[in-house]
Amino acid sequence: MPSKRESSVLTDELNNEMPSTLEEATDGNDELFYTEVDELQMHGIGVADITKLKSAGVCTVRGVQMMTKKNLLKIKGLSETKVDKIKEAAIKSQARFVTAKQIAVQREKVVKISTGSKQLDALLGGGIQTMSLTEVFGEYRTAYIDTEGTFRPDRIISIADRFGVDPEIVLDNIVVARAWNSDQQMELISELAGHFADQKGAYRLLVIDSIISLFRCDYSGRGELADRQQKLNQMLSRLTKISEEYNIAVFMTNQVSSDPGGGMTFVADPKKPVGGHVLAHASSTRVYLRKGRGDERVAKLFDSPDMPESEASYSINTGGIIDIVF
Repeated sequence: MPSKRESSVLTDELNNEMPSTLEEATDGNDELFYTEVDELQMHGIGVADITKLKSAGVCTVRGVQMMTKKNLLKIKGLSETKVDKIKEAAIKSQARFVTAKQIAVQREKVVKISTGSKQLDALLGGGIQTMSLTEVFGEYRTAYIDTEGTFRPDRIISIADRFGVDPEIVLDNIVVARAWNSDQQMELISELAGHFADQKGAYRLLVIDSIISLFRCDYSGRGELADRQQKLNQMLSRLTKISEEYNIAVFMTNQVSSDPGGGMTFVADPKKPVGGHVLAHASSTRVYLRKGRGDERVAKLFDSPDMPESEASYSINTGGIIDIVF
């Protein structure tokens, strides 16, 4: 993976941009996936307090349920009495216990976004899934798109041309933000929650490239490791909540480091993803990318709740990820 000192946060509406099951997510689905926080007005919460919640990126009833009382108290203008009242209203508005059948119905709304490679899609169980975090890690030039430099619109244009989609429409459907430090990265993620709510289900993909780069830069040495992991854990927790709140697929790139003890384990490629157990536990799906022969790239499913461990070969050209023919 790239070793750049900045991070890009990219969201994509993906309206027919790639072959996927996005049509299934929109056809016959007039109701929003989430309940807007405005619903709390029906349970005695004033408009002013709801506005304060929205300004902090809490735009859904589920978002209120997901936040701890401690974090809600950090929102300017919300007293302990008000927070208690908001929490109580959220419980009345949306049941906390549901049947397994209801969960099954909700899972039917999961969208699987194609990578552009049938082999890689099969490895992932149909594509990159919403309502979960997908992490890919590997060395430079094995990522989804070569991202050593900054975001390049010309790569998006090439991918759009491959699928016969108007490049101008695709570019309009993508918003990009540049983070310069880990604090700003967290702020952008919180801001996106409000953006997703405003757009009412239009977005399906959030890409963070890379999730760890700025943390490695801002927190150096073992003395700051605990602080780094705590902040990283908070960010990943927020991303997990966003993915479930708005039915978003979160796709994160990660970096690898050489394992000092790897040479003693008889492993062909003794490298491990950065981020430790915090990142490992947060990611629903983890994929290790490595170089093959020539233009071949190999994706190994490292961890998944749905699919068995396996590998898939692919290649990258100007049109994005493609199947490789041997």
